[in-house]
Amino acid sequence: MRTVIQRVKNAKVEVDGSITGAIKAGLLVYLGVGRDDTKEDADWLANKISGLRIFEDSEEKMNLSVADIHGGVLVISQFTLFADARKGKRPSYGAAADPEKAEALYEYFISVVRQYIPDTASGVFAAKMEVSYINMGPVTILLDTKKQP
Repeated sequence: MRTVIQRVKNAKVEVDGSITGAIKAGLLVYLGVGRDDTKEDADWLANKISGLRIFEDSEEKMNLSVADIHGGVLVISQFTLFADARKGKRPSYGAAADPEKAEALYEYFISVVRQYIPDTASGVFAAKMEVSYINMGPVTILLDTKKQP
Protein backbone atom coordinates (compact mmCIF):
# COMPACT_ATOMS: atom_id res chain seq x y z
CA MET A 1 0.00 0.00 0.00
CA ARG A 2 1.14 3.48 -0.76
CA THR A 3 -0.02 6.68 0.88
CA VAL A 4 0.41 10.38 0.61
CA ILE A 5 -0.40 11.86 4.02
CA GLN A 6 -1.01 15.55 4.50
CA ARG A 7 -1.42 17.41 7.77
CA VAL A 8 -4.52 19.55 7.30
CA LYS A 9 -6.47 22.29 9.02
CA ASN A 10 -9.60 20.80 7.44
CA ALA A 11 -10.54 18.61 4.51
CA LYS A 12 -13.64 17.43 2.69
CA VAL A 13 -14.55 15.26 -0.26
CA GLU A 14 -17.56 15.65 -2.53
CA VAL A 15 -19.12 13.26 -5.00
CA ASP A 16 -21.77 14.59 -7.39
CA GLY A 17 -22.07 17.79 -5.34
CA SER A 18 -22.65 16.00 -1.99
CA ILE A 19 -20.11 15.91 0.83
CA THR A 20 -19.29 12.26 1.55
CA GLY A 21 -16.61 12.92 4.17
CA ALA A 22 -15.17 15.85 6.09
CA ILE A 23 -12.81 16.47 9.00
CA LYS A 24 -11.46 19.41 10.92
CA ALA A 25 -7.78 19.34 11.90
CA GLY A 26 -6.08 16.04 11.18
CA LEU A 27 -4.76 13.95 8.32
CA LEU A 28 -5.77 13.65 4.70
CA VAL A 29 -4.68 10.19 3.52
CA TYR A 30 -4.57 9.25 -0.15
CA LEU A 31 -4.42 5.43 -0.26
CA GLY A 32 -3.29 3.27 -3.16
CA VAL A 33 -3.65 -0.52 -3.01
CA GLY A 34 -1.18 -2.68 -4.88
CA ARG A 35 -1.55 -6.17 -6.36
CA ASP A 36 0.47 -7.80 -3.58
CA ASP A 37 -1.07 -5.92 -0.65
CA THR A 38 -2.73 -7.73 2.25
CA LYS A 39 -4.66 -7.01 5.44
CA GLU A 40 -1.32 -7.08 7.25
CA ASP A 41 -0.19 -4.12 5.14
CA ALA A 42 -3.38 -2.27 6.07
CA ASP A 43 -2.90 -3.07 9.77
CA TRP A 44 0.70 -1.83 9.76
CA LEU A 45 -0.19 1.31 7.85
CA ALA A 46 -3.18 2.21 10.04
CA ASN A 47 -1.07 1.84 13.17
CA LYS A 48 1.76 3.87 11.67
CA ILE A 49 -0.49 6.70 10.49
CA SER A 50 -2.40 6.98 13.77
CA GLY A 51 0.86 7.35 15.68
CA LEU A 52 2.80 9.61 13.29
CA ARG A 53 4.08 12.52 15.36
CA ILE A 54 3.69 15.35 12.86
CA PHE A 55 1.61 17.85 14.85
CA GLU A 56 3.27 20.58 16.89
CA ASP A 57 3.42 20.52 20.66
CA SER A 58 3.56 23.60 22.94
CA GLU A 59 7.23 24.10 21.98
CA GLU A 60 6.37 24.07 18.24
CA LYS A 61 8.10 20.72 17.71
CA MET A 62 6.40 18.03 15.65
CA ASN A 63 5.85 15.72 18.59
CA LEU A 64 2.11 14.92 18.62
CA SER A 65 0.04 12.41 16.67
CA VAL A 66 -3.43 12.84 15.23
CA ALA A 67 -4.69 10.80 18.19
CA ASP A 68 -2.94 13.18 20.61
CA ILE A 69 -4.69 16.22 19.14
CA HIS A 70 -8.05 14.38 18.88
CA GLY A 71 -8.02 15.06 15.16
CA GLY A 72 -9.69 13.34 12.25
CA VAL A 73 -8.58 11.27 9.28
CA LEU A 74 -10.03 11.54 5.79
CA VAL A 75 -9.15 8.55 3.58
CA ILE A 76 -9.37 8.85 -0.21
CA SER A 77 -8.80 5.92 -2.59
CA GLN A 78 -6.13 6.74 -5.16
CA PHE A 79 -5.02 3.98 -7.51
CA THR A 80 -2.84 6.48 -9.37
CA LEU A 81 -0.29 6.19 -6.55
CA PHE A 82 0.76 3.03 -8.38
CA ALA A 83 1.33 4.84 -11.69
CA ASP A 84 4.51 3.92 -13.52
CA ALA A 85 5.46 6.74 -15.86
CA ARG A 86 9.06 5.71 -16.54
CA LYS A 87 8.31 4.75 -20.15
CA GLY A 88 6.47 6.93 -22.60
CA LYS A 89 4.04 9.68 -21.66
CA ARG A 90 1.03 7.62 -20.55
CA PRO A 91 1.35 6.03 -17.08
CA SER A 92 0.80 2.31 -16.60
CA TYR A 93 -1.21 1.09 -13.61
CA GLY A 94 -0.27 -2.60 -13.79
CA ALA A 95 1.01 -2.64 -10.19
CA ALA A 96 -2.35 -1.48 -8.79
CA ALA A 97 -4.70 -4.08 -7.34
CA ASP A 98 -7.79 -5.07 -9.31
CA PRO A 99 -10.84 -3.00 -8.26
CA GLU A 100 -12.51 -5.78 -6.23
CA LYS A 101 -9.41 -6.43 -4.11
CA ALA A 102 -8.59 -2.73 -3.84
CA GLU A 103 -12.06 -1.83 -2.60
CA ALA A 104 -12.04 -4.61 0.00
CA LEU A 105 -8.65 -3.51 1.37
CA TYR A 106 -9.63 0.17 1.21
CA GLU A 107 -12.75 -0.53 3.32
CA TYR A 108 -10.76 -2.75 5.68
CA PHE A 109 -8.09 -0.03 6.09
CA ILE A 110 -10.76 2.54 6.96
CA SER A 111 -12.23 0.20 9.58
CA VAL A 112 -8.81 -0.30 11.19
CA VAL A 113 -7.99 3.42 11.18
CA ARG A 114 -11.37 4.07 12.80
CA GLN A 115 -10.34 1.81 15.72
CA TYR A 116 -7.47 4.22 16.42
CA ILE A 117 -9.13 7.48 15.32
CA PRO A 118 -12.93 7.47 15.74
CA ASP A 119 -13.31 10.62 13.62
CA THR A 120 -12.43 8.86 10.36
CA ALA A 121 -14.23 9.77 7.15
CA SER A 122 -13.78 8.65 3.55
CA GLY A 123 -14.51 9.26 -0.06
CA VAL A 124 -16.36 6.85 -2.32
CA PHE A 125 -14.27 4.10 -3.89
CA ALA A 126 -13.80 4.54 -7.67
CA ALA A 127 -15.94 7.70 -7.78
CA LYS A 128 -14.90 10.98 -9.35
CA MET A 129 -14.21 13.01 -6.25
CA GLU A 130 -13.48 16.64 -5.52
CA VAL A 131 -11.14 16.95 -2.55
CA SER A 132 -10.69 20.30 -0.80
CA TYR A 133 -8.29 20.95 2.05
CA ILE A 134 -5.97 23.42 3.73
CA ASN A 135 -2.52 21.89 4.22
CA MET A 136 -0.86 22.97 7.50
CA GLY A 137 2.88 23.53 7.19
CA PRO A 138 2.77 22.25 4.54
CA VAL A 139 3.53 18.78 5.86
CA THR A 140 3.34 15.87 3.41
CA ILE A 141 4.59 12.34 4.18
CA LEU A 142 4.93 9.38 1.80
CA LEU A 143 4.60 5.82 3.13
CA ASP A 144 4.89 2.53 1.27
CA THR A 145 4.31 -0.73 3.13
CA LYS A 146 6.81 -2.50 0.88
CA LYS A 147 9.53 -0.14 2.14
CA GLN A 148 9.04 -0.70 5.86
CA PRO A 149 12.09 -1.56 7.99
